[in-house]
Amino acid sequence: MENLNSILLVIQVLLSISLIVLILLQHGKGADAGAAFGSGASATIFGARGSGNFLSRSTTILAILFFIVCLSLAYLSSNREAPDSVTGSVVSQPVEEPVIGDGDLPPIDAAGDNGSQSDLPPVD
Repeated sequence: MENLNSILLVIQVLLSISLIVLILLQHGKGADAGAAFGSGASATIFGARGSGNFLSRSTTILAILFFIVCLSLAYLSSNREAPDSVTGSVVSQPVEEPVIGDGDLPPIDAAGDNGSQSDLPPVD
């Protein structure tokens, strides 16, 4: 399932880039008004009428494929076997407590204070 998800994500990125390029290649309806004044915008690579049909059909096909891939990705993500909670997906590992030996702490005299060795103020 993860491989299919990765493949669909790559296809979706490629389709989205292709859609952006095709949409930017098309000229709008207002571009024909500029051709009437001699700008030469109507003499495109595909001809005056051919570019609209070819580009609009290919944009439609790519848009349909893009939506199919989006729906497929949504279906795959909704049918995953996920844990009941976010913390259920975390694998807990035992934590080792530090071992405090007798040599790690300073000696305490019988009265309960260390005399002048302590940096803390005396307790009242």
